[in-house]
Amino acid sequence: MRPSKMKQFCVPLLLAATTPVWAYAESLPSRQTPIPQTTNGVPHMQIGIEVVPALAEELLQTVAEFPGVSLGATRISMPGVVGFQFDDGVPLDRPDVIVGGREFAHLHADGSLHASLDPALARAAVDAGWAVAHPWAMQRDGWEGFVMIYTPTSPSELEVVIQLVESSYNFITGRTLTN
Repeated sequence: MRPSKMKQFCVPLLLAATTPVWAYAESLPSRQTPIPQTTNGVPHMQIGIEVVPALAEELLQTVAEFPGVSLGATRISMPGVVGFQFDDGVPLDRPDVIVGGREFAHLHADGSLHASLDPALARAAVDAGWAVAHPWAMQRDGWEGFVMIYTPTSPSELEVVIQLVESSYNFITGRTLTN
């Protein structure tokens, strides 16, 4: 884990290993920037939001360090979207929550991303202004936690988004990510 992440998230990451998801969900900070508008259908996108290239690059670099994860072209979204794929051989505790293949999340060109979260954390992320339910979230058992996480606009927002992506990894693999 990078020192900046260690300073701000050491306690929550350690707690994640020993406490249920709902405990983290209850401590999720409220997002302070305005909630972006999104489309109501597929493709599910934000409206009028610009990516901060440095933040998107840092997110990709962080996820590229996750054990057993490869970045590449999405298997389930539009061309140009970066998929976060579990490598073959990585055991999945909850494969039913993945929308397609072994892709547990993907980053859009606007900096937002879709990810599968524990449903309690997904509800907390929506309530705290970090995410919106995907239009398909209630169409299949296991997809209740499928959300779009809004584009981070600052380094502090990026840290929360990274923690949500780590939580997706943990939820699907049944392991605690130690980066």
